[in-house]
Amino acid sequence: MRFRREEEDNFAFDMTPMIDVVFLLIIFFMVSTVFVDFSRKMDINLPTSKSSVLDESAKTLEVEMSGDKKIFLGGKPLTLLGLETTLEKMELQDKKPSAIIRADKSLPYGDVIQVMGLLQKKGIPDISVAVK
Repeated sequence: MRFRREEEDNFAFDMTPMIDVVFLLIIFFMVSTVFVDFSRKMDINLPTSKSSVLDESAKTLEVEMSGDKKIFLGGKPLTLLGLETTLEKMELQDKKPSAIIRADKSLPYGDVIQVMGLLQKKGIPDISVAVK
C-alpha cells in the first residue's frame, strides 16, 4: 500500500502585495507634495489675515519690503528713489496693471504707504498687500 504524503501548509507571508502598496503610497506622497516656490527671494514674515485670498490670474508687479527697510522689485534690491526711477522707466502692457506688496509685519506703516504712493503715481490702481 502506498501512502500519500500530505503536503505541508506553507505559512510564509507573501510580501509582494505589501511592497506594491508601499510603492503606491510613496508615489502618492511625492505627487501630492507642495514644492518650494523659488520666485520669492527673501524671507519676509507676512502678517496674517482671516480673509486672505490668493489671486494670481494676471501677471502682477511684486514689491518686497524686508524688516530692515530694504526694497526689492522682482528680486533686485532698490532704494526708494531707485524704485521711483525704475517705475518711471517701466511700460505696462496691461490695461489694468496690478501690484502686490509683500512687506514684513515689523516694518513701519509709513514706509509701506510711501511705496503705495509711488505705485499709484505710476498709474497702478490695483495695489494689494500680501498676508498669510
